[in-house]
Amino acid sequence: MATVVGASGARDGGGGGGEGELIKPFTPEKAKEIIMSLQQPAVFCNMVFDWPAQHWNVTYLSKLLCGKQIRFRMGMKKTDTVPQFETMCSYVDATLEEFLAWSCDRGVNHAGPFTHYDNSKFWAYADYKYLASVFEDNTDVLQNVVWSDFGFPGRNGRESTLWIGSLGANTPCHLDCYGCNLVFQVQGRSSPLVLPSSIGPHLFIGVTYLGPHHYWKRWHLFPPQDTAFLYPTRIPYEESSVFSKVNVVNPDLKHFPQFLKAQRHMVTLYPGQVLFVPRHWWHYVESIDPITVSINSWIELEEDHQARVEEAITRMIVCALKGAEDPTDTKAWLNPTEVEGTSHEINCQYLNGAISAYLEHSKVAETLTPTEFKINGKHRVKSPLKKRKLDVCTRSKEKKSPNCTLATVTAKPEEKIPFGLDLIPVSPSLQDESSERGIDESDIKDVVKESGGREGNLNCAREQLVMNQAEMPLADNVVSDSTTCPSQPFISTDDLLDCLVDPKVIHLVAQLLLQKRT
Repeated sequence: MATVVGASGARDGGGGGGEGELIKPFTPEKAKEIIMSLQQPAVFCNMVFDWPAQHWNVTYLSKLLCGKQIRFRMGMKKTDTVPQFETMCSYVDATLEEFLAWSCDRGVNHAGPFTHYDNSKFWAYADYKYLASVFEDNTDVLQNVVWSDFGFPGRNGRESTLWIGSLGANTPCHLDCYGCNLVFQVQGRSSPLVLPSSIGPHLFIGVTYLGPHHYWKRWHLFPPQDTAFLYPTRIPYEESSVFSKVNVVNPDLKHFPQFLKAQRHMVTLYPGQVLFVPRHWWHYVESIDPITVSINSWIELEEDHQARVEEAITRMIVCALKGAEDPTDTKAWLNPTEVEGTSHEINCQYLNGAISAYLEHSKVAETLTPTEFKINGKHRVKSPLKKRKLDVCTRSKEKKSPNCTLATVTAKPEEKIPFGLDLIPVSPSLQDESSERGIDESDIKDVVKESGGREGNLNCAREQLVMNQAEMPLADNVVSDSTTCPSQPFISTDDLLDCLVDPKVIHLVAQLLLQKRT
């Protein structure tokens, strides 16, 4: 069953606070300690009730932007088994007023370019919008996002991105190669009403009813150890994003049978809550209400230095092979967000820049004691925010946040994590709830038949298929989605890339290159 987290408001203060005073359950130092040690997704509650950005619903943002156009990705509401990648979508430039008119059916006269899209068949998503660019003419509002409350001083809207979507808008399942992720779900302006705990089995004590203007997002998450079961691919190519070939809400189990072994975690994020997504956790995000608004920030980690070298190698290989395959058409394989050049010369500069940055950082790291290395200190090498839509060839020229330093993920005993009403872990979903997982029972039957089993033993088969990776022999980690006849083998460029840019291969190549330089 999916984790359903109640949208509790801030509680009356205790332990030194005056009567009725609102206090936060974690100090910045404690919040950061949790983030740096927690190895599973979790939801922070009651940490952002005083952020001015909690009022950033679409109506409020439309007034702040004063008719400024932003780009929306337009996708189809369909139940295809193929993921709807960004290369398959169309794009429109429109204002938030036009988006509101279209999503709320206020008439075609006010919907601008959205008039060409039926909102019963299409969704719209303004994703990956860096707030520093969105509010370039009004930079004061960037202070409305206060990540320093989570232990990252100096981090605000300048190191954050904005996401605005309509019902059905989604991000294909992927993992981020860099950093960990904090996601703030934005509240509407309606006054909350606290309902009694007896409202139902899915709501926690002190849940907040947000009226008709609530905005929800649902997250599907999978742990890093399930990577093989997600059938990773680098096509479409985007730096720092490894996509899954599987549509996780409607999987094709005939082509991707190993997906049944993946351990899904689900959570519905409510306004005023912050979701923590650890490093390399796979995630698929979907809007399940007419409008959703969220703000996120990728937290740089010590491991990002080598990850940037690995991404540079991946970039060079993908661009070389796919560019040679069809030099005139990059739209089929290059994500629209990758706007920089893809020439071999540029990619060589990119790779050399990443290696030089790694070696420079290593020299500094050698002078630090283990204690100094694991905490935010004055001697740490600073890094710009997560590369997702930025040109790393000019990384050394970028303006950096004065207090933005890297962090190291260090595992600590799980019992030290203060789970409770203010920090809620995202637990695995029940594996036998096929309808919630988007898995058709007939697909499971087909998998059982093909493996020589009997239909009468579906439950046993399902339990066998979803056992943890740690319980399986090493050979189970080798997966294949080949659908061609063995007697007529055909290896495409994408098949070759799946092997060449496999994370394990790229990691080894990166280490060999770095050894040459040292």
